[in-house]
Amino acid sequence: PQATTWAGEGATVVALGDAGGWLALFRLEDVPRRGAAAALAALRAQGLAIGMLSGDTPGAVTRMAADLGIADARGAMTPEDKHAAIKVLQDGGAVVAMVGDGVNDAPVLAQAHVSIAMGSGTELARSQADVVLLSDDPAHLAAGVALARRSLRIIRQNLAWAFAYNVTAIPLAMAGWITPWMAGIGMSASSLLVVLN
Repeated sequence: PQATTWAGEGATVVALGDAGGWLALFRLEDVPRRGAAAALAALRAQGLAIGMLSGDTPGAVTRMAADLGIADARGAMTPEDKHAAIKVLQDGGAVVAMVGDGVNDAPVLAQAHVSIAMGSGTELARSQADVVLLSDDPAHLAAGVALARRSLRIIRQNLAWAFAYNVTAIPLAMAGWITPWMAGIGMSASSLLVVLN
């Protein structure tokens, strides 16, 4: 009865026994990493949908998801189940980033568009990941996404500027309205603007 009560409260129950019967029950509970709730809030603010796929018991996953404000949380999942769940999202057009740290996360990390392993995770998870967070602070994940998006925005700005400059300057140079020395200064100024941006 005690094990059932604990499992109903979202704990993982481990039993110790010998040939004579049960000797002890152990109640195990995970707690969110410090800063996890704030990091997830920052990711949601960036427009990302958050879900949880776990091999832990459904009760434990439900409790953790409630603590972190995650609506889509699934427990008792095998590595194959996680892989299939990611595949369904991808088939629906979603771009999926997966964060994992265990041996059973390796297949789903390989399946995701972007895979992220925690620095304290297993070697197998780190070897399958595109990105390894060197710290265990989840806030660095949100900061990394913001930095990647900012970098992509700057790249697009630079490409747009270079395209606009070349579309304008090359025809003018071909028509003889710009002299070679003016074109050289213009090209240098364009390159400088891209670097400064």
